[in-house]
Amino acid sequence: VQLQASGGGLVQAGGCLRLSCAASGRTESIARMGWFRQAPGKDREFVAAIAWDDGRPYYADSVKGRFTISRDNAKNMVYLQMNVLKPEDTAVYYCAAVSEAYFSGSFYYPYEYDLWGQGTQVTVSS
Repeated sequence: VQLQASGGGLVQAGGCLRLSCAASGRTESIARMGWFRQAPGKDREFVAAIAWDDGRPYYADSVKGRFTISRDNAKNMVYLQMNVLKPEDTAVYYCAAVSEAYFSGSFYYPYEYDLWGQGTQVTVSS
């Protein structure tokens, strides 16, 4: 499976962006897809994840109520709608997937994902 993220950019605080992640290849092997972010000098952190089969979403507390993750299985796409953006949301955002074979039941840490796309920069100005 290959992942291609897009949609980052520069936005003012309070604004919104939508990130997209296109999955290609053996997408039927995906268990969960997620978004992580990494700010300069910080560890990569969990943002949101979604179950590939039933679409159940999961969010980090820091984005709950502001971000929405969704997927379109027919198009093999995952989206992250980010509203009410804050300067502290500034980071490189990464799309990731965990295959059924690799899935341990948990998906909140980077090491729990075996497939990664390239990052897309999100910058929120104050």
